[in-house]
Amino acid sequence: MLDDFTHTRLGSTGIGVHRLGLSASYLPGRKTVHRAVEAGIDYFFAYGFDVQMMRALRDIVGAERERYRIATGPYNLIFTHTSLRKTLERRLRQFRTEYIDVFLFLGVMKDKEFPPSVQEEMVKLREEGKVRAIGLSTHDRKLAGRLAASGAVDVLMIRYNAAHRGAETEVFPFVGAHGTGVVSYTATRWTALLRRPKGWPRDGRVPTAAECYRFVLSNPHVHVCMTAPRSQEQLEENLAAVAQGPLGEEDMAFMRTFGDAVHAQKKWFM
Repeated sequence: MLDDFTHTRLGSTGIGVHRLGLSASYLPGRKTVHRAVEAGIDYFFAYGFDVQMMRALRDIVGAERERYRIATGPYNLIFTHTSLRKTLERRLRQFRTEYIDVFLFLGVMKDKEFPPSVQEEMVKLREEGKVRAIGLSTHDRKLAGRLAASGAVDVLMIRYNAAHRGAETEVFPFVGAHGTGVVSYTATRWTALLRRPKGWPRDGRVPTAAECYRFVLSNPHVHVCMTAPRSQEQLEENLAAVAQGPLGEEDMAFMRTFGDAVHAQKKWFM
């Protein structure tokens, strides 16, 4: 089922996705990846060195490739437009697939790191059918907003959580112009949202990981929220959280207040 709290389409790409995406960055184990598939997760992000994820997906995908969404890409400090194609071909071999669903240029910090030569090559790869959608990951929200407004990319992978809400004014207002898909990461702000910030009342409420994920997914502009559990137990907790649906107004207000307190601890994180 598409277009409910747990499932949607990735912008105008037409790609149906579970709204919780899985990364194996913290090596949760191949059984955890298999469990994610059993639970309906179908969006998987991996670097070329994520052997655990690659091996698990080789077991899973097989003849049912169309059921799963594989997202990957080169890191911009290492790769240029001249090696994009080589990188893609390597990932196709690693994942044993004929196409990549979302091919992202990763770690872009400013405009010059995503030059026309890179964009043009990515478009060629999409036109050839080797990738279904192209995009980038970036911390530069203004750049992300401009790319969304121009339709230069199909998908943006950006940071968004209760402490980092700048995307609400700098990115989300522009994604509707061309139906740009949005994938978010670090819902817990690298676990900082799970800890009491300085000055917070000793008996004051502290968010759970479940509330952090629900906060992110309560925003309709976010299509997929990435999770990187360390264990199957953490995965189960995150799945249960998403099953609860969006947060109510009171809980959303609390998350914003707590997020402001966390954000104030280290302003350079914004």
